[in-house]
Amino acid sequence: MTPTDRLFVALDLPAAARAALAGFRDAEADPELWRPVPDEALHVTLVFLGHRPPGESDAVAAVVRELAGPAPDLALGAALLLPPRRARVLCAEIEDRSGALAELQARVAAGLAEAGLHEPERRPFRPHATVARLRAGARAPRAAGLGDPAPVAFAGEAVTLYRSHLSRAGASYEPLERIQVG
Repeated sequence: MTPTDRLFVALDLPAAARAALAGFRDAEADPELWRPVPDEALHVTLVFLGHRPPGESDAVAAVVRELAGPAPDLALGAALLLPPRRARVLCAEIEDRSGALAELQARVAAGLAEAGLHEPERRPFRPHATVARLRAGARAPRAAGLGDPAPVAFAGEAVTLYRSHLSRAGASYEPLERIQVG
């Protein structure tokens, strides 16, 4: 089997947003049901590339460097369980008040597709930050019973290309290229 890199591009969040997400996670993610996402791994995925040949990360990073830009006027929104049917992740919606985050995501996804590095998803972009993943065999509660995170307003800090390493303990993320945008 040929080795591959599992890659994604994400918007990094400032400390205040990560702290509010951690507080939400700690209040709402029952450890019997959920595996928490570590504080340092809280982010907004812009483009998930999946398994790619190892040499492609340099080409992806070049596209990200060229197209990364600011994502101002964001805020933490309501609690979400995704996907809506048979939820597997507990998230917080990201409110994109100016539309800049959607524009950033569309620009990066289109640039990666044009370079032959990404097959765009058919579903529309739904900005969110995952705070916990459902444990194997557990059933997610109903979203109606969940509280919401503090409505912290923020701007994105950086756009980062990450390599994801999977293990039984969960995923860990290695930054390959980080472009400051805030």
